[in-house]
Amino acid sequence: MKPARFDYFDPTSLPETLDLLARYGEEGKILAGGQSLLPLLYLRLAQPRYLIDINRVAALSYLRREGDTLVIGALTRQRAVERSPLVQAGWPLVVEAVRQVGHSQIRNRGTFGGSVAHADPAAEIPAVVAALDGVMRVASTQGERTLTADEFFLTYLTTALEPTELLVEVRLPSPPARSGWAFLEVSRRHGDFALAGVACLLALEPDGRHIAAARLAFTGVGGTPLRARAAEAALIGEVASPALFARAGELAQAAAEPDSDVHASAEYRRHLVGVLTRRGLARAHERALAQLAPADDR
Repeated sequence: MKPARFDYFDPTSLPETLDLLARYGEEGKILAGGQSLLPLLYLRLAQPRYLIDINRVAALSYLRREGDTLVIGALTRQRAVERSPLVQAGWPLVVEAVRQVGHSQIRNRGTFGGSVAHADPAAEIPAVVAALDGVMRVASTQGERTLTADEFFLTYLTTALEPTELLVEVRLPSPPARSGWAFLEVSRRHGDFALAGVACLLALEPDGRHIAAARLAFTGVGGTPLRARAAEAALIGEVASPALFARAGELAQAAAEPDSDVHASAEYRRHLVGVLTRRGLARAHERALAQLAPADDR
């Protein structure tokens, strides 16, 4: 099937893009990587009157460190994030999550900001942004504003972006000191959307026994990436153990609100939350302990 008719624009600068959004945003769509939008166009599930292609807006493609924050331009390709030595060194959870996005061909075209703006709750990148307390910078001709993950993600495929606004940047704070990480998911086949997934961070106190900080963000178990805050709180100050991780899994299961579909039942997805919590925390704990080991013992 062919898409419905639309007018096409390919701006080369951010001001030009924002001007087009101010004029046509109510009836238009932004095209970046196109991994989600193009299938919708061909199936005529989306029929915008205007298509604004931002692939020539080079100012939106960058990766840099500002103090303790990783700054990612919205048009930065997922493959560039995955391969970046900067990201690999300071934000390994991001790399581990991005590597599980589809296949390499998808990541070559897909953009980091595009996945965030699409806001599919089954996707990996929104979950890792939530786990790292990421901040989204959005812009329009009226100015800029910043939104936390809780403010940005509203429900299925829906964000706080106004029709005339563009996501221009994602900012990810550094993980806590002495932290380990894990991104795990369960899918029927490699490259499929996961039935459920988890982004874990676990930071240890200097004694190497007690937990200083914990983050748990889940995919596929609600309308937005789920931060299991009660489970996180139950971990802090405690000595890491399989029993503690199992308790965190129970609390995360209680917070999950998955739906049933042709791929899995709500009950099975809730079960996966517990399994993934235990496994993710165990792996993150192992990696956190490795951060404490003397250099000559590694």
